Amino acid sequence: MSKKLDDKYIKMDESKQDTLKLRHTAEHVLHTAMQKLYPNLKKAMGPATDEGFYFDFDLDDKVTEADFPAIEKEMARIIKSESKMVRREIEADEAKKIFAGNPYKMEWVEEIAGRGEKFSTYQMTLPNGKVIDEDLCSGPHLDSVSEIGAFKLLSVAGAYWHGDEKNKMLTRIYGTAFATQEELDKYMWQLDEAKKRDHRKLGKEMDLFSFSDLVGSGLPLYSPKGAFVRRKLTEFVESVQAAQGYYQVWTPQIAKADLFKTSGHYDKYKGDMFRVVSNYSDEEMFLKPMNCPQHTQIYAAQPRSYRDLPLRLTDFAMLYRDEKPGELSGLGRVRSFSQDDCHIFCREDQVDVEIDVALQMTKKVMDTFGFKYKYRLSTRDVDHPEKYLGDPAVWDRVEKWAVEIMERNNIPYYDGPGEAAFYAPKMDLVATDALGREWQLSTLQIDYVMPERFNLVYTDQNGEQKHPVMLHRAILGSAERAMMVLIEHYAGAFPVWLSPIQVTALPVSEKTMAYSEKIVKELKEKGLRVELNSDADSLGKKIRNAEASKVPYMLILGEKEAESGQVSVRARGQKDLGSMSLSDFAEKVIKEDKERSV
Repeated sequence: MSKKLDDKYIKMDESKQDTLKLRHTAEHVLHTAMQKLYPNLKKAMGPATDEGFYFDFDLDDKVTEADFPAIEKEMARIIKSESKMVRREIEADEAKKIFAGNPYKMEWVEEIAGRGEKFSTYQMTLPNGKVIDEDLCSGPHLDSVSEIGAFKLLSVAGAYWHGDEKNKMLTRIYGTAFATQEELDKYMWQLDEAKKRDHRKLGKEMDLFSFSDLVGSGLPLYSPKGAFVRRKLTEFVESVQAAQGYYQVWTPQIAKADLFKTSGHYDKYKGDMFRVVSNYSDEEMFLKPMNCPQHTQIYAAQPRSYRDLPLRLTDFAMLYRDEKPGELSGLGRVRSFSQDDCHIFCREDQVDVEIDVALQMTKKVMDTFGFKYKYRLSTRDVDHPEKYLGDPAVWDRVEKWAVEIMERNNIPYYDGPGEAAFYAPKMDLVATDALGREWQLSTLQIDYVMPERFNLVYTDQNGEQKHPVMLHRAILGSAERAMMVLIEHYAGAFPVWLSPIQVTALPVSEKTMAYSEKIVKELKEKGLRVELNSDADSLGKKIRNAEASKVPYMLILGEKEAESGQVSVRARGQKDLGSMSLSDFAEKVIKEDKERSV
């Protein structure tokens, strides 16, 4: 591992690896228990994840959460057995013999054999040497199942093999595991709180976005309030970018296949791209899944001199990716989205300054939302160099350069081997939300590949042609994913500057309706986003509705307020702020809006 800024980040990364080992082992305990309880099942596959683990089974029996106590009891018995996890390397013939009756394992065996890779299995072995389970697996695992401190099964769902609806529907069981019961209890609290904050639930309750079967899965429709939040986010990022000399462009949502063949995306991601069919042309075209190839053509449209650089292009145009139906999830995984994309074309001697500025811009945005964060240095998978384009020597230099950038900016980071883009390593920002969950948002990449593949050039001070360096940068990433994270981070209670409605006026009775209308009119003239609740409900119900709508401020307007010309202010969360003049209240809200207070 590369040098870190602080030992706690090394420990954090090692701790994460230990947790993945534990969960991977718990996944083996699960399928061993299932095999004991349902002898006729066929094991498919299942990994450890950042949240726990899951496993897919081909079962004749229907398994529900009501069956979990029996499964957990058998898992606990296996853990108490103190079985060892023993790794074996075997030949293809033996692998085929062991898994001959299982079509799912045989598919993996054929695939591994086709790649010419070694086969490894893990045997779960009792202290007396008896093998109670063996599964095709690369590991790693704990030495013994007894090291699993606490576990719990969470849910059951249907899952198509390989996520393809053309394949058989399997039974997927989700669970989680930790080293201690205390950690499990904390996670279960977090999980319960996450359910309350689920952006899909809040999005519907707050009328922010929806999905329609007629429009298509993974294609979000934004209601006025949701569209406002989305627009406010992109406007915020654009205001930060514009102040640093970034220029917004707009590019088509379709392009010829030739563009993506040149960039390399065609060979790498063709299966994840939507094909576009013309009634009048036989040209192969696609909906664009990313902006960078088209931005190269804006650069190429004019001759460029070293004096023209850096050229900073930003783009919020819509993008499309053909995600598998089983992997779509609210705004977190969609088929249509936009990114706060930026591509900076610069000289090599300008890279450090441009990246430092981009990092500071990102810090400003993250601080505004109250996110703590660190960076993942996403590098090549050294065992699979065929996945990447470009000169390995350049990759070595840029990966080392990325480390220097992190350390120069005093940024906590950890390694992410195998997480690089196919054309460049990445500096990926991982934000921590209010529940302690981590989300990858921003990214920065130093790219030498694209300028060479598109033959982008500029004339240097000696009159020679040189390739620029292309920096890829996003701050929030996709607006859709950012909205998901923020809805759950704030539990729908957006700060004043992001709230579609900042103030709701609540007349106590019909007698104060005229005064309430006057208040609303004056606040709107001051630029505030205000609504009037003119329903004939009781004041208590109006307050409850306003709280449910997550409006930051309520104005209680009774006869006393009408006579004094003041407003009685109640803040979200049942905080009574007392009476104040309308001008003082407006000044307070305007200040919070302008300062983007968290």
